[in-house]
Amino acid sequence: MAWFRAASSAARLAMRRNIARAPHYPARIHHLPPPPPPSRGFHSSAVRSKSTSAAPVPRAVPLSRLSDSFLDGTSSVYLEELQRAWEADPSSVDESWDNFFRNFVGQASTSPGISGQTIQESMRLLLLVRAYQVNGHMKAKLDPLGLEKREIPEDLDLSVYGFTEADLDREFFLGVWRMAGFLSENRPVQTLREILNRLEQAYCGTVGYEYMHIPDREKCNWLRDKIEAVNPRSYNRERREVILDRLSWSTEFENFLATKWAAAKRFGLEGGETLIPGMKEMFDRAADMGVESIVIGMSHRGRLNVLANVVRKPLSQIFSEFSGGTKPVDGETGLYTGTGDVKYHLGTSYDRPTRGGKRIHLSLVANPSHLEAVDPVVVGKTRAKQFYSNDNDRIKNVGVLIHGDGSFAGQGVVYETLHLSALPNYTTGGTIHIVVNNQVAFTTDPRAGRSSQYCTDVAKALNAPIFHVNGDDIEAVVHVCELAAEWRQTFHSDVVVDLVCYRRFGHNEIDEPSFTQPKMYKVIRDHPSARKIYENKLLESGDISRERIQEIHNKIHSILNKEFENSKDYRPQRRDWLSAYWTGFKSPEQISRIRNTGVKPEILKRVGQAITTLPENFKPHRAVKKIFEQRAQMIETGEGIDWALAEALAFATLIVEGNHVRLSGQDVERGTFSHRHSVLHDQETGEEYCPLDHILMNQNEELFTVSNSSLSEFAVLGFEMGYSMENPNSLILWEAQFGDFSNGAQVLFDQFMSSGEAKWLRQTGLVVLLPHGYDGQGPEHSSARLERFLQMSDDNPYVIPEMEPTLRKQIQECNWQVVNVTTPANYFHVLRRQIHREFRKPLVVMAPKNLLRHKDCKSHLSEFDDMEGHPGFDTQGTRFKRLIKDRNDHKEVEEGINRLVLCSGKVYYELDEERKKTERNDVAICRVEQLCPFPYDLIQRELKRYPNAEIVWCQEEPMNMGAYNYITPRLCTAMRALGRGSFEDIKYVGRAPSAATATGFLSVHQQEQAGLVRKAMQPEPIKCPY
Repeated sequence: MAWFRAASSAARLAMRRNIARAPHYPARIHHLPPPPPPSRGFHSSAVRSKSTSAAPVPRAVPLSRLSDSFLDGTSSVYLEELQRAWEADPSSVDESWDNFFRNFVGQASTSPGISGQTIQESMRLLLLVRAYQVNGHMKAKLDPLGLEKREIPEDLDLSVYGFTEADLDREFFLGVWRMAGFLSENRPVQTLREILNRLEQAYCGTVGYEYMHIPDREKCNWLRDKIEAVNPRSYNRERREVILDRLSWSTEFENFLATKWAAAKRFGLEGGETLIPGMKEMFDRAADMGVESIVIGMSHRGRLNVLANVVRKPLSQIFSEFSGGTKPVDGETGLYTGTGDVKYHLGTSYDRPTRGGKRIHLSLVANPSHLEAVDPVVVGKTRAKQFYSNDNDRIKNVGVLIHGDGSFAGQGVVYETLHLSALPNYTTGGTIHIVVNNQVAFTTDPRAGRSSQYCTDVAKALNAPIFHVNGDDIEAVVHVCELAAEWRQTFHSDVVVDLVCYRRFGHNEIDEPSFTQPKMYKVIRDHPSARKIYENKLLESGDISRERIQEIHNKIHSILNKEFENSKDYRPQRRDWLSAYWTGFKSPEQISRIRNTGVKPEILKRVGQAITTLPENFKPHRAVKKIFEQRAQMIETGEGIDWALAEALAFATLIVEGNHVRLSGQDVERGTFSHRHSVLHDQETGEEYCPLDHILMNQNEELFTVSNSSLSEFAVLGFEMGYSMENPNSLILWEAQFGDFSNGAQVLFDQFMSSGEAKWLRQTGLVVLLPHGYDGQGPEHSSARLERFLQMSDDNPYVIPEMEPTLRKQIQECNWQVVNVTTPANYFHVLRRQIHREFRKPLVVMAPKNLLRHKDCKSHLSEFDDMEGHPGFDTQGTRFKRLIKDRNDHKEVEEGINRLVLCSGKVYYELDEERKKTERNDVAICRVEQLCPFPYDLIQRELKRYPNAEIVWCQEEPMNMGAYNYITPRLCTAMRALGRGSFEDIKYVGRAPSAATATGFLSVHQQEQAGLVRKAMQPEPIKCPY
């Protein structure tokens, strides 16, 4: 195929030059009108007049291209000379030319019917075949409305190749090549008319194929065999009735909803009903080829139809949601409903029987109105399913994404997700993409919505085949959907089906589309449905009778009406978490006991030795070798455990307990700040070694996964979000390169992570590590925007919840946790706490930067264990400390303390240093390690300890950022409950309000930082903020 690609550019010039000299090829007057704008849609592009078309002027060919290779022959004279040289001595020409002449001259001499065929004509025929393979889709009849006005490429015109009508019944031999389709060795001699008919049938019908951009001979040949088959696709009578039945269900479901709830928004599928039978046939074929589970992601158009007819969500439940939604039954537990969401955002799962007698598990992931936001979530969930089912070949679990045409072309997360498809730690072995192409976005025509010819062109960057199909031809839709399933299972890579259809009622049912697309909707009003078109086709062919059609209609109507009656008495069933792995986990209304997170000392020692020992023959960088020697010393002595080693110990102990740990993000293997070194590189061989992969005997290589990601926040965080939703017995972490980069994934934080449980009843224990801290690196590398995460927290600032340990549900009832941890041991415990409890909540960690190597930010190994009497052990055992009291170990009541400084994060160490320097022994400093949910009980404990103290909140961030606006009302509530004052009694120390997170001048930063630390320790009372 390589020569075939090159020949299309080089040999076409030679062919045109030779044709121009031929007497049967009339000269054309060459006009140069302004080029028309590129076609970017079906009904909105301009037509180029064929009368203005002219043969291009041949360009001079560089001498460097006039070699003796078949790929570079660009002169007809040169071609004739090569033929004479070959006839005299075949070994005198390049091997590629030898093969060429053997094919054509040799065959011509033995086939009397084609003795007039010249080498030039053979070359033209090859180029004609290739032109159809490359551009035949531009002539395909894709628009069901017949509004397309696309320019037909010049290279599909016979006259361009020097052929006339007189040549149509001449026989031609195409040659014997290592290719499939028309160029395979089993093709007989054919007339030009037969060749053209088959090319038109294969490439210019109701399916347009784009695959010649794929640089892989095997893949292209596989597709050519499927596309250029001698016998066109056909289905027997029984199969056609199944297809009609499925199409009827799709159509009648929408009609039923339109009748019962005429004024309701449902984002129906009218105009694209063939999606449903297409998906069903795709899933049936996938099941036959070994698929056991499919994860589906889609936006709202057609979602209810997919839920009802593909995933089999109970119709009575869907109808109940239209009538006001389901509510919990009074007095019952396990029926937490959260805030809920509109019906066309919800998901479900079901084990569905297939036409081939198998069963396949389908799960439709809940999705917000952010159309493509669910894409990476689906891919991540699919990858997790593959891990937990030992699907190492990635054939049993598949992701299917259904897109809109506007969003597929316009949303950046589409490319970000496609870009993950071949990355080793993110690949799922291929995703099937279906674009429901309405030929218009909300009100935007394609010419204003994209710059490319097709909305699917972005997929070419991944060398994915693209099948464009007319949505009114149900059998063509079924064919390409099955072909997509076969491609995915054969080549384990992405594939795209572009279902070209229309929207009968506009963006939603109460929208008026004629305001902006009057011509289109005038045609749509009179256009028959896909079901009506197919019924007429089957009636004409005699494959079905009118009576049988009516029977199908009556059956569907009867079931829909029965389910509608049942919906009036529908009651929700006990909530599930979509997976058996979640059985037994508690909802926010159920009390979960608090567990210790300490680990036996002998286990800590054993895993500590495993993660600090390198193979004898491994040669790491000398600096890295020193780091690991220091870590080994830390484990041996138990002293000076730093941040990176504490994290590694948390991962290792969870792995020993049988949990899966996965950490991904930009540069996480080494760590942005060169602290983690979880993957080491041999300085001589380049070989990689990951100590955490060698904790257990015969450890699964994916049990611990650490992976540098692509330079994407949105898609990679979404991937890990989906991954974390599959199984609760896993610690899944995403780390931003710097905390402020996380805003590149803001949609995930807003629509999924902070609100997914409330809207969709889906828990996740995802951990997000956001490096945060003011150390003079400027406005883009200082703040992780802590205030945004706290502002999205749903705990009531004016109500103190139940804080008694045996009754406390504070974290369960909150939407997520936000922490700013200051010791390696506390970091160890907060990570382990994610797993050692009976529910899951997202955890946002303001991760440190300079604390990674701070001389005082160390922990003793005894703070990690579960031994009574050790430093980390308190009255409830060893666990994460939501608040760390003053280091001076004050008594229960200290009346001599004049100021209580509450802070969070690395500013504590600067405050403590200043306190030592100024000898302010009358100042207590407490660290609020868990900001959300607010530790009312521990804050009140400290308020009682220091009855005479001035209350100060100190932070590095400007007043309008950081935790100040979150902390103040909650601290005020805690104080009022104790009679300690009100809002005015909370003093502020920190930077002044600012538009930018930090100054870009190092000297100004140092001045500001020193000023706020001094102010927190000043002898006189603090007046700020008043």
